[in-house]
Amino acid sequence: MTTQISPKRYFEDVQVGDEIPKLVKDPVTHLQLVRYAGASGDFNPLHTDPKIGEMIGVGGIIAHGMLIMGFVGQLLSDYVGPAALRKFNVRFKGMTHLDDVITCSGTITKKYEENGEGRIEGKVQAADQNGDLKVSGTFTAALPRRG
Repeated sequence: MTTQISPKRYFEDVQVGDEIPKLVKDPVTHLQLVRYAGASGDFNPLHTDPKIGEMIGVGGIIAHGMLIMGFVGQLLSDYVGPAALRKFNVRFKGMTHLDDVITCSGTITKKYEENGEGRIEGKVQAADQNGDLKVSGTFTAALPRRG
């Protein structure tokens, strides 16, 4: 038996200028970074050992950039569904520290048809509680049409 996952959005329901509902993550914790190191295989001590971050002058532990990118990916998956994403690109803009609260947001910038698909494009970003940008990027998604 196959289960159908209902789409998060339909092409007809999305307009240029629409805001993607924000995703606010809990404060970044040391345990979260240790777990992410294990899951990703990135054991750079800068992400887990406070002495290293102090020694090189970044103020302690910093989060993996890919973790913050993953938060933005969660925003997109929550918005368009797990199978709709066609492209997702980011640039890393700043370091994320312990206890930072990351808010991911986005805006639809384009709506068009390509290869028989209704596609949308947009801009996304992640920023901390002070508004400091951590990640900015773009995405393309293909949305289903209403039946």
